[in-house]
Parts: sequence; structure tokens; C-alpha cells
Amino acid sequence: MMGGEEAAPVVIREYDPARDGEGVEQVERRCEVGPSGKTSVFTDLLGDPICRVRHSPAFLMLVAQIGDEIVGMIRGCIKTLTCGRKLVRIPKQRISLPVYTKAAYLLGLRVSPSHRRMGIGLKLVRRAEEWFRENGAEYAYMATESDNLASIGLFTDKCGYSKFRTPSILVNPVHAHRVPVSGRVAVLELSPLDAEKLYRRRFATTEFFPRDIDSVLNNELSLGTFLAVPRGSSYGAHMPWAGVDKFLSDPPESWAVMSVWNCKDVFTLEVRGVSRVKKALARTTRALDRALPFLRLPSFPELFRPFGFHFMYGLGGEGPRAGRMVKALCGHAHNLAMARGCRVVVTEVANQEPLRLGIPHWKMLSCDEDLWCIKRLGEDYSDGSFGDWTKSPPDTSIFVDPREI
Repeated sequence: MMGGEEAAPVVIREYDPARDGEGVEQVERRCEVGPSGKTSVFTDLLGDPICRVRHSPAFLMLVAQIGDEIVGMIRGCIKTLTCGRKLVRIPKQRISLPVYTKAAYLLGLRVSPSHRRMGIGLKLVRRAEEWFRENGAEYAYMATESDNLASIGLFTDKCGYSKFRTPSILVNPVHAHRVPVSGRVAVLELSPLDAEKLYRRRFATTEFFPRDIDSVLNNELSLGTFLAVPRGSSYGAHMPWAGVDKFLSDPPESWAVMSVWNCKDVFTLEVRGVSRVKKALARTTRALDRALPFLRLPSFPELFRPFGFHFMYGLGGEGPRAGRMVKALCGHAHNLAMARGCRVVVTEVANQEPLRLGIPHWKMLSCDEDLWCIKRLGEDYSDGSFGDWTKSPPDTSIFVDPREI
């Protein structure tokens, strides 16, 4: 320090959209390049960085300020979700019911490169956790790249989080041509009410399933829920849809379901750090695809400028041909994204997800292991019947809430 001057204190406070927008945007720009040197970065289209969590029941955004400069920020939201299941005996059968907990999700932690190693990230996390506890959250969790050692070290070494789940992010490009959907599969669009019934009755015990699934399905960003069934079945014929109750009482041998979320109207992504040669090769594939669409070439989309994407969530199904049904749903989602000007479709599934093989994706764009870390904030479950979620083994499936993307 020169002249014995004391460093200005770090002030952690809630984000104010009226005065903090420009400062937060500057921090985002400084933090664009991640640990791999080729991180995709997002830019909010709505002009308010809190838009990524405002669709959750309870949300917060904090900024770190030194003097007049914003040097860091973090977002968080709280919701009630499934953390396990319990068996209940009723006459002549046993049924599985969801066990719910109130959990908080942390995302978007940023600290300006010039102000790192000053404990600012730790202060932001701890202040967010205080708010979580005050609002009744029993757990907090976060997601980061498996090679982001700085983030992992902060949360596991200093904040008491433990490594919990390693789902896969699967990304598929949107080409200039439509993807054919199997003629043996019929894709039906469900109403939000039917979609809610289907999810609650078939997937409510899936880990991370949101209890307010109705709010998700009725959100303005939800583009619909789609059901794939064999075209030769009674549900795949040209007959009026009789409702999900009839479907669940007598389902076809194989079926699959999936919903689509419009991330394009929330923020954009942009891939940077790619050589001119690779950009030229990608441009060539797009030109050929446009000129010869009947060949259905696997063209590489324009990802080197800001682009939007759709997120596929709530993916599940049953039966020996469920993988084929999932593939048809992904083709339908691709064509929907193409019509809306998106350049990729994305989903996230558990590593053990049985339907994963039916999801088309490019390995070069995907992430095999997205690391989720978790921390217990307080005592959970008044009946004490479940125990500590942080110590539970992974299930074969997870439900990824699109509001957290």
C-alpha cells in the first residue's frame, strides 16, 4: 500500500437493476474465458441478469462492490424438490411416494480477475447461504465444470460442499435441414394439465423433481410437452386424444415424454477462442447443407456469434423401444428449434440414465461430467425418515429443472 492507505472494504448487497446493470455486464465480460480457455459465455437479452432465476418461487442476486466498482456477483433460488422416495403399504400393494425437501441452487458466481484471491467469492457464497437459511432451505447445491478447479476448491475446501452427482450435458447442433422423425412413431403434444398429471404420476419420485412442476409447465418459456407412442397403437392412430388418465390406465408397450424450454429468450451463448481454419471449415459445411439439403449433411452451426438454444427437460419413458421414442422426440425438438432460429438443442441427464443412448448429440459440443456439489444447511424432515441426502447414492435418473439453466 502506498502512503499507508487502507484498502476499501468489500460490500455485499442485493442487486439493484436500476444502477448495477452496467457494472455486472463488465464483470461478465472480464470473466468470459473459463478454465479450459474456450468457455461459451452468455449475454442476457432481457437487460437484467436476474432473469435467469426470476422464474423460481424465491430468488436472489447479490453483488460485491469495492468503492464504486462492482467486482463480483452470485445468483440463487429456492424451491421444493424430491430428494428420495419412501414405500407406503396400502391394501394389497406397496406404492412409492416422493420425499420432498427445500433446496437452494447457486449459480453465476463471478469475481473479476483483478480482484480474485481476496475472499470475495467466499463472502458472496456465505451471504447467499444466510439468505437460504433464513428462508427455510435445508440444502444448497451448485454445478460447475469438472475441470474448474478454482470453483471446486472454493466450494469443497472452504464452503463445506461435497461432490454429489456428475450428470452429462448433451448438445446437438441444429442443421439447415429438418431431421426426419421415424414413421413408426407418432408425436403428440400434451396440454400443460395432462403433462403435469403424467409427470406427477410417473416421475415425482425422480431425484430433483420440482414439486411446483405445474409452474414450470405453465411458464411462458415452456414451449410444450410432447409424447411419443408407436404409430400403430390406439394412441398413435388418427383418433381424438382421450386424456392422460386413459393413457396411464392402459399405456402402450413403449412410450417416451419430453418438454422443451425456450432459453433463446433469456440469454445467448457464444463460442470463442476457435481458430480461423476451424471457422472456415464450419462455414463450408453450412454452405453445403444449404445448397444440398436433401443430403442431410451434419453441418456445424454458426456458434461463433451470439446464438440461442432450446433445452429439453423432463425426459423419460418406459418399454423396450423407449429409446427409439426418445430419438423421435429429439428429432421433433430439433425441428422446432430450427423453425425458431436456434442453433443447438441441449439436455442434461444422469450418467446412468437408461434412455441416454437414444439422445442424439455431438461429443465435441457436450460435457460428459457436469459436477454437482451439495451442502446440508440444517436439519431436514420432521419425521426423520429419510436421513442426510448428501450421503445418498445416485439414482439412475434425475430431473433437471429448466429454470436453473
